[in-house]
Amino acid sequence: MVPFSNLLTALQDVADPRRAQGKRYPLPHLLMFTVLALLSGARSYRGIITFMEQRRLHLNRHFGVDLKRAPAVNTLRTVLQSLDTDGLEDVFRGHAAALLAQAETAGKTADGTTDGTAERPVIALDGKTLRGSFDHINDRRAAQTLTAFASRSAIVLAHTEIKDKSNEIPAAQQMIRDLGLSGVVFTADAMHCQKNL
Repeated sequence: MVPFSNLLTALQDVADPRRAQGKRYPLPHLLMFTVLALLSGARSYRGIITFMEQRRLHLNRHFGVDLKRAPAVNTLRTVLQSLDTDGLEDVFRGHAAALLAQAETAGKTADGTTDGTAERPVIALDGKTLRGSFDHINDRRAAQTLTAFASRSAIVLAHTEIKDKSNEIPAAQQMIRDLGLSGVVFTADAMHCQKNL
């Protein structure tokens, strides 16, 4: 579980929206176990809780926590839905940036020069429609997101929701500014190759 210790540390910076009496489950661990459940194939709140129930003793031992039982589905749903999504995204982006920096230094020699295998990092920008996110009752079209992916190190650096009345072009331009990376090559779909951009 060592590779996840840095993420657990980063998750401590997520603001906890609960009042003091409602903090039976530590938020960083709850978020970490949710991430692990999703990586293990959970696709619902019930799936996340099932993951925690089945692996509670193992998770307690490896992450230094003492959960007596998994939280109720309503508890998990309430906590996750009340989080500040921008703050959570900032924490994940900071963690991804640290991972990218580690991956970049791995290709350098002791004197700081490249060992011949290092190239400029390639960051792929791609928009996707989220399956099942449309809402016929409220006449809401399917949600679209834009993701920045560091190809060589296989790290998702950031993602953002594309506004309803927009497309991925302005979202990509904003994401490039927000990432603040230099010395990288960005790739994107052909829709970004317009003269007025």
